[in-house]
Amino acid sequence: METVAPAVDLVLGASACCLACVFTNPLEVVKTRLQLQGELQARGTYPRPYRGFVASVVAVARADGLCGLQKGLAAGLLYQGLMNGVRFYFYSLACQAGLTQQPGGTVVAGAVAGALGAFVGSPAYLVKTQLQAQTVAAMAVGHQHHHQSVLGALETIWRQQGLAGLWRGVGGAVPRVTVGSAAQLATFASAKAWVQEQQWLPEDSWLVALAGGMISSIAVVAVMTPFDVVSTRLYNQPVDRAGRSIFTTTFIFLMRKLRLREIK
Repeated sequence: METVAPAVDLVLGASACCLACVFTNPLEVVKTRLQLQGELQARGTYPRPYRGFVASVVAVARADGLCGLQKGLAAGLLYQGLMNGVRFYFYSLACQAGLTQQPGGTVVAGAVAGALGAFVGSPAYLVKTQLQAQTVAAMAVGHQHHHQSVLGALETIWRQQGLAGLWRGVGGAVPRVTVGSAAQLATFASAKAWVQEQQWLPEDSWLVALAGGMISSIAVVAVMTPFDVVSTRLYNQPVDRAGRSIFTTTFIFLMRKLRLREIK
């Protein structure tokens, strides 16, 4: 089998994922709002402007226009280029070094490569999440950050929270991509081989890889979704001047009040 240089994997992987991002970004906008809806509130106690996938797409289009379905696209492209470029590059290095030939090597290499990619791309995902959450007051879910652009958002976060602020939420992002990357890279080859065995498609057709990737994505979504919800909420949460989550600060304040009452 002809091997591909890690640098080529980086360029091809990043380019392919950026192209896919153009088509999947509207789904990301809807997903982000569904994940923020009802944050830290008991079921049935909050309004639900977003109900199901189709209704949510219509709701976003009505509130923000059709262009609203592409909110955060620039940040999404930046994230996909950084995260997947790094991920494919380091996974390709692991393959060249023969690490993936070891028992469990594919899963480990995929997980480590995903973790590195998530860390590098975290600031872009932070901005993407906050931009996609922005909407009119009547349809708002989660905290509204009111950024005007990707560069403006990065500058604001840097100025208000420093370098650490750009990586706020990375603790949720790394497990998210680690699990998803491991599942994807571990199941894709098996799924592709299974499709070839069924002989539904010509053996050398690109459709075999496409079908294998679609089957593999089911495993990715199943294992990654819980981490994805946590990651989205960590990225979008408001912070105080010290860079601490306002949710955490409020909790600490309430606990202190309870303790003072007990002492009295």
